[in-house]
Formats: sequence, structure tokens, C-alpha cells
Amino acid sequence: MILAIDIGNTNVKCGVFDGDKLVYSLRLATSVSKTSDEYGLALRDLLRGNGIELDTITGVIMSSVNPNLNYTFEHMIGFYFGVKPLMIGNGLKTGINIKYDNPKEVGADRIVNSVAAYYTYGGPVIVIDCGTATTFNYVNEKAEFLGGAISFGLKTSADALCASAAKLPKIELIAPKKAVGRTTITNMQSGIINGFIGMVEYIVGKIKAEEGDAKVVATGGLSEIISRSSTVIDVVDRTLTLRGLNMIYKMNQKDK
Repeated sequence: MILAIDIGNTNVKCGVFDGDKLVYSLRLATSVSKTSDEYGLALRDLLRGNGIELDTITGVIMSSVNPNLNYTFEHMIGFYFGVKPLMIGNGLKTGINIKYDNPKEVGADRIVNSVAAYYTYGGPVIVIDCGTATTFNYVNEKAEFLGGAISFGLKTSADALCASAAKLPKIELIAPKKAVGRTTITNMQSGIINGFIGMVEYIVGKIKAEEGDAKVVATGGLSEIISRSSTVIDVVDRTLTLRGLNMIYKMNQKDK
């Protein structure tokens, strides 16, 4: 079985694959203060609790947008799993051509999501990842990643508003029933969530106007909240990143 690890700014997502089947997934909090042993023991216990022993993992692939944790996880994987992880970056086959002015600047998560979306849903495709930041990624019908846009995340903007305005409380991120709220909380929910949906729809519209029509796939922890009210999202796929990692792992085993 293969272990896929996606190190994000807020969470570390892990998935165990048996072939193409995702048999188990979990999340750990991202923290640079945790040691390799803390992550390793937590991962071991969670996997064992679901009937997966560490020695059944024959390979590991990892993507990261948090370089401060890369060594911690590489050390943890070597010690607890006895393998050297594949790291998303230069030299790995991905199945897509990065048409960026500087391909090294493209985040690993954007590459992985684009691979999974293209090989699952075809191209052209627009991938929206609703995480700590919101990324818009465009892959054309020739499997070329042309770029996209990066903006604020939904939770990030809510936290920033609370931190900057002393009288505004923290709120639950749920879609308001009406645009005109009657309380401070519903006013904030309307402004933050409806404003975010407006941004998503506008950017998708601009991309389609420039590049032509495309399927729109959303992923990330808050994608379902947005998709309920958005008119431009065709598919919500919460497992997109993990499946993309598994695809890339298999691409890089064919010649071995």
C-alpha cells in the first residue's frame, strides 16, 4: 500500500491507497513545534486503529507548502516506515506540462490538484482549492498547466476581520439564509461568504472569457460551503489532492 501525505499550512492530510482505492484518510494539525516522533506515533496509532500496520506501507509520496516541516516528515517516514519518500518537485514525472514563467514557483499542491483533475475529469479544467489560500489553476486540453490566480482563503479572511476589528466576533462559517442579515454575526456571514462566492464566480468567469469553457472542480476543506451557493462549480472532490499524489507515485514507478 502507498501512503500519500499533503503538508498544508493548516492541516496535514494523509491517505492510504491500495492500488487506486483510497482505503483510509486522516488529518493532523500542522505544527512546526511537533517532532518527527510526535507525528510518527500519532500516524502509527491512527493507522493501527484502522487495521493498517506500518510494514504494509511499501511507498510514500509527499507534497508540501510548508518547507519548515519537510525534514521532520522525511525523517519520520524513514524511521517509522523504512522508506525514502518521493517529494513533489523537479525531476518527478507528473503527466502535465508546467507552462509557467518559472515552473519552480508553482506550489506542489497546485501541481498535484491539477494532475488529479486533468486525469479524472479531462481538460480543459479549472481547479479551485479552498484552503488557507484559495488557488485557481487552469489546465488546457493538452495537459498544459497555464497558471491561474491566488487569493485569500475563506477562513483566513474571517480571522483577519476579527483580528483587525475589535468589536467583531469570531463566527461559524455557514452560508446565511439572506443577504441582508439582522445580527452582527449574520451580517459577517453574508459579507464574508457571499463576498467569497462572488470572487470565485468572477475569477472563473474571467478565466473562461480568456481561455474558453472548462469544467470547474473544487476541493479543499471549505469547498462544499461555497458549492452550495455557487453557480460555476461543477464538481466538489475532497479527495483530489491525495488521489493526485497516488497518480504521480504510480507514474514514477513505471520505469523502475
